[in-house]
Amino acid sequence: MVAIPRYSIKLVKESQFLYEGKKLYGAKMVKDLLCKYGPQDKAGEEFHVLYLNTKHQVIGMEMISKGTLNASLVHPREVFKGALLANAYALILAHNHPSGDVEPSNADKQVTETLVGAGKLLDVKSLTTS
Repeated sequence: MVAIPRYSIKLVKESQFLYEGKKLYGAKMVKDLLCKYGPQDKAGEEFHVLYLNTKHQVIGMEMISKGTLNASLVHPREVFKGALLANAYALILAHNHPSGDVEPSNADKQVTETLVGAGKLLDVKSLTTS
Protein backbone atom coordinates (compact mmCIF):
# COMPACT_ATOMS: atom_id res chain seq x y z
CA MET A 1 0.00 0.00 0.00
CA VAL A 2 1.02 3.57 -0.69
CA ALA A 3 -0.10 6.52 1.40
CA ILE A 4 -1.59 9.26 -0.75
CA PRO A 5 -1.69 12.67 0.95
CA ARG A 6 -4.82 14.82 0.75
CA TYR A 7 -4.29 18.56 0.46
CA SER A 8 -6.29 21.71 0.80
CA ILE A 9 -5.20 24.99 -0.70
CA LYS A 10 -5.86 28.41 0.76
CA LEU A 11 -4.80 31.98 0.34
CA VAL A 12 -3.28 33.55 3.46
CA LYS A 13 -3.40 37.31 4.04
CA GLU A 14 0.00 38.27 5.49
CA SER A 15 -0.68 41.97 5.97
CA GLN A 16 -2.72 44.82 4.55
CA PHE A 17 -2.56 48.56 3.95
CA LEU A 18 -5.17 51.22 3.39
CA TYR A 19 -5.93 52.17 -0.19
CA GLU A 20 -8.88 54.14 -1.51
CA GLY A 21 -9.98 51.19 -3.66
CA LYS A 22 -10.39 53.26 -6.78
CA LYS A 23 -10.26 51.74 -10.19
CA LEU A 24 -6.75 52.00 -11.61
CA TYR A 25 -6.67 54.33 -14.61
CA GLY A 26 -3.37 54.18 -16.42
CA ALA A 27 0.30 54.05 -15.65
CA LYS A 28 0.45 57.01 -13.28
CA MET A 29 -2.00 55.49 -10.78
CA VAL A 30 -0.16 52.16 -10.91
CA LYS A 31 3.17 53.92 -10.41
CA ASP A 32 1.82 55.95 -7.47
CA LEU A 33 0.49 52.81 -5.78
CA LEU A 34 3.69 50.86 -6.32
CA CYS A 35 5.88 53.75 -5.20
CA LYS A 36 3.95 53.84 -1.96
CA TYR A 37 3.79 50.10 -1.23
CA GLY A 38 5.98 48.29 -3.74
CA PRO A 39 9.55 47.73 -4.83
CA GLN A 40 10.83 51.31 -4.95
CA ASP A 41 14.30 52.18 -3.62
CA LYS A 42 15.38 48.57 -3.13
CA ALA A 43 18.98 47.41 -3.56
CA GLY A 44 17.87 44.42 -5.65
CA GLU A 45 15.13 43.69 -8.13
CA GLU A 46 11.72 42.71 -6.77
CA PHE A 47 8.87 41.39 -8.90
CA HIS A 48 5.35 42.27 -7.72
CA VAL A 49 1.87 41.48 -8.99
CA LEU A 50 -1.32 43.46 -8.39
CA TYR A 51 -4.50 41.38 -8.49
CA LEU A 52 -7.60 43.12 -9.83
CA ASN A 53 -11.32 42.34 -9.87
CA THR A 54 -13.58 42.81 -12.90
CA LYS A 55 -13.83 46.55 -12.15
CA HIS A 56 -10.03 46.83 -12.12
CA GLN A 57 -9.99 47.52 -8.40
CA VAL A 58 -7.01 46.15 -6.49
CA ILE A 59 -7.99 43.07 -4.49
CA GLY A 60 -4.48 42.01 -3.55
CA MET A 61 -0.78 42.42 -4.05
CA GLU A 62 2.02 39.87 -3.86
CA MET A 63 5.79 39.98 -4.10
CA ILE A 64 6.67 37.05 -6.35
CA SER A 65 10.45 37.18 -6.07
CA LYS A 66 13.45 39.05 -4.74
CA GLY A 67 16.38 39.09 -7.07
CA THR A 68 19.87 40.44 -7.39
CA LEU A 69 21.13 43.86 -8.40
CA ASN A 70 20.07 43.36 -12.01
CA ALA A 71 17.92 40.22 -12.25
CA SER A 72 14.81 38.63 -10.81
CA LEU A 73 13.68 35.05 -11.37
CA VAL A 74 10.00 34.86 -12.36
CA HIS A 75 8.01 31.79 -13.37
CA PRO A 76 4.37 31.74 -14.55
CA ARG A 77 3.48 29.09 -11.96
CA GLU A 78 4.37 31.46 -9.11
CA VAL A 79 2.64 34.48 -10.68
CA PHE A 80 -0.66 32.74 -11.42
CA LYS A 81 -0.90 30.59 -8.29
CA GLY A 82 -1.87 33.63 -6.21
CA ALA A 83 -3.94 35.16 -8.98
CA LEU A 84 -6.13 32.07 -9.23
CA LEU A 85 -6.49 31.71 -5.46
CA ALA A 86 -7.46 35.39 -5.18
CA ASN A 87 -10.05 34.97 -7.97
CA ALA A 88 -8.32 37.75 -9.89
CA TYR A 89 -9.88 38.80 -13.16
CA ALA A 90 -6.73 40.61 -14.24
CA LEU A 91 -3.27 41.41 -13.02
CA ILE A 92 -0.59 44.02 -13.38
CA LEU A 93 3.04 42.92 -13.42
CA ALA A 94 5.71 45.21 -12.01
CA HIS A 95 9.34 45.17 -10.99
CA ASN A 96 11.96 47.73 -10.14
CA HIS A 97 15.33 48.47 -11.69
CA PRO A 98 17.75 49.50 -8.92
CA SER A 99 19.88 51.23 -11.59
CA GLY A 100 17.02 53.67 -12.21
CA ASP A 101 16.93 52.78 -15.92
CA VAL A 102 13.25 52.54 -16.87
CA GLU A 103 13.84 50.86 -20.24
CA PRO A 104 12.83 47.17 -20.21
CA SER A 105 15.63 44.72 -20.95
CA ASN A 106 15.28 41.92 -23.48
CA ALA A 107 14.82 39.55 -20.54
CA ASP A 108 12.01 41.79 -19.20
CA LYS A 109 10.26 41.70 -22.57
CA GLN A 110 10.62 37.91 -22.84
CA VAL A 111 9.26 37.29 -19.32
CA THR A 112 6.32 39.63 -19.99
CA GLU A 113 5.50 37.83 -23.24
CA THR A 114 5.61 34.46 -21.46
CA LEU A 115 3.38 35.68 -18.61
CA VAL A 116 0.84 37.28 -20.96
CA GLY A 117 0.65 33.99 -22.90
CA ALA A 118 0.15 31.99 -19.71
CA GLY A 119 -2.57 34.41 -18.63
CA LYS A 120 -4.41 33.88 -21.91
CA LEU A 121 -4.43 30.14 -21.31
CA LEU A 122 -5.82 30.65 -17.80
CA ASP A 123 -8.22 33.44 -18.80
CA VAL A 124 -6.51 35.96 -16.49
CA LYS A 125 -5.84 39.21 -18.28
CA SER A 126 -2.46 40.92 -18.05
CA LEU A 127 -3.12 44.66 -18.25
CA THR A 128 -0.71 47.08 -19.83
CA THR A 129 -0.33 50.74 -19.06
CA SER A 130 0.05 52.01 -22.61
